[in-house]
Amino acid sequence: MLREAGAPRLLRGSRIGIEKESLRVSSDGVIAQTPHPQALGATLTHPNVTTDYAEPLTEFITRPHRSIPDVMHELDELHRWVYSHLRDEIFWATSMPCILRGEESIRIADYGPSNLGMMKTVYRRGLGYRYGKMMQVIAGVHFNYSFSDDLWQVLYEMEGATGSLQDYRSANYMAMLRNLKCFGWLVPYLFGASPAVCESFLEGNPTTLEYLGHGTYFESFATSLRLGDIGYQNKREEETGVDIDFQTLSNYIATLEQAIETSCPIYESIGIEENGYYKQLNTKLLQIENEYYCSVRPKVILDGLEKPVRALQRRGIEYIELRSVDLNVFDPLGVNEQQLYFLEALMIYALLQPSPIMTKDVAALVENNLQLVAHSGRDPQLTLTRKDGKVGLRDWANRILYDMQEICSWLDENSPTGRCYSLALKQQQDKVAGLVEIPSTRMLDIMRANKESFFEFAMRQSQMVAQHFRDRPLTEEKQRHFDALAEQSRAQYESINAEPQKPFDVFLQEYFSQ
Repeated sequence: MLREAGAPRLLRGSRIGIEKESLRVSSDGVIAQTPHPQALGATLTHPNVTTDYAEPLTEFITRPHRSIPDVMHELDELHRWVYSHLRDEIFWATSMPCILRGEESIRIADYGPSNLGMMKTVYRRGLGYRYGKMMQVIAGVHFNYSFSDDLWQVLYEMEGATGSLQDYRSANYMAMLRNLKCFGWLVPYLFGASPAVCESFLEGNPTTLEYLGHGTYFESFATSLRLGDIGYQNKREEETGVDIDFQTLSNYIATLEQAIETSCPIYESIGIEENGYYKQLNTKLLQIENEYYCSVRPKVILDGLEKPVRALQRRGIEYIELRSVDLNVFDPLGVNEQQLYFLEALMIYALLQPSPIMTKDVAALVENNLQLVAHSGRDPQLTLTRKDGKVGLRDWANRILYDMQEICSWLDENSPTGRCYSLALKQQQDKVAGLVEIPSTRMLDIMRANKESFFEFAMRQSQMVAQHFRDRPLTEEKQRHFDALAEQSRAQYESINAEPQKPFDVFLQEYFSQ
């Protein structure tokens, strides 16, 4: 149907963006204790360089682009600019963190004294109380994707749909999202790059991980511990009763809203405020919508302090955020063009496939499959579970990749870069066939061959990445451009701070009463 509608032309209007986190570390590989460099601008207001959970967890954000080379070009320039202002520090090249000296060594991101800045900081403080700080300094890549309005209009007319175009678009994005959840395990299998951790991450706690030696713990068949039990997870959310329904957008909004309006006895015991010091924003199951972790999310661009659930109700889904990509330790940018070509094709494949009903039983199967691949994806005998029974991981992967061939072929027809989509797909097929090592295997093989620890391997890669960017300074014109953006963000930050501020409790009450 898309081919009949002139898909290559319509897909040229699709938008792609990247959010890439990197942990800033000292020259000896210890998590940085310094504040976000002032020369990089204000994290509250800079559109492209900010922080995530922790003050040293830098986040690079590209604008949405119509071509993957343009996305990569901007991401490269941002890195070169940021490195021009780093002195004795570098960015850690892997998703799992560097040497940590306990939770006290992790500085929560500071966004300043304004109510907006305070809200962002207190939210992160609450995450620390609720889940601990260690898992919050794990880094990843988010792939953001949207189809053009023209494509949605054509599909709407071809299907003879009724109702509003906005509702049609949202319903199809939700169907696409459910598919991405169902076969999303393919992403950590192909791109997972966190099979091992530094022992400092475990803080001496009991673990089921195996000891590789040299202060390194791992799992024999793991692909992405970042997505497993020790990384990003919703276990606490499951314990407290968070149950998000992905069947329709209205169900998603209703169940998410229930979670941000229902108080939790566990979090009530923490308290909210003590002598003017806010420990968390509230005692709800989720402080705000972003606290709910999911490997893929429906997203909408917010208007100022608009709550995400209100924005989704008003304007529907505008793009999809895929959050399950580990940092590519073998690429300086943490991600490469070939990965993005494949992920774009996967997005289109997810749109075109029939979408299953996401019952609680199906949702449990989906989550279990993701966990199995995160912990055991390299096991050649691994089987996953679908509604129709057990299936070998490689058999299922081969089926998906085979079905994607036609999509990649017609994407290549109008691509200025030749057969980039088909070549990206071929590399993933070679990984499944064992002709090319998946990143997690490659990492462990290198560590074993060099008899080195995870720290030594990651430190060496991080130093190489730093040199890669420092050897390629920006032109003076580009340097001035980015420096000016930083200055604008600082001026905007000071302007926000200079505005009269309501009492913080009043500000929060007004925000949550939307």
